[in-house]
Amino acid sequence: MKPTHIEHIGIAVRNLEESIAYYEQVLGLTCYAVEEVADQKVKTAFFMVGQTKIELLESTDPEGPIGKFIEKKGEGVHHLAFAVDNLEDALQETAEKGIQLIDKAPRKGAEGMHIAFLHPKSTFGVLTEFCEDKSKQ
Repeated sequence: MKPTHIEHIGIAVRNLEESIAYYEQVLGLTCYAVEEVADQKVKTAFFMVGQTKIELLESTDPEGPIGKFIEKKGEGVHHLAFAVDNLEDALQETAEKGIQLIDKAPRKGAEGMHIAFLHPKSTFGVLTEFCEDKSKQ
């Protein structure tokens, strides 16, 4: 397994509208999509920077993963996501190398991606996500 590219960088924010304004008005980027992922208790906004996306994450529930993250650590970088060609194989290979998985099987994420997370205790403190774009197959 070898990632093809950095798919996105996830950034936890308290207020999606204020954060979108910063990325658009200060950095000159364009928000091309806003989406709620109900089962993850999050609302997302996406920006393209070259081939890499920035994903802003606002919690829709203080007990959700982003709500808990912000309460504990504040706003900021939440995770790094890598694109892989075969998510199931990537998870199996990673587990065989002794990495702790948060998701043992792919699940649906924003933008129709199939996603899975690796535990930061096994990845030197970086919450790592693998993404597979099933629409391109």
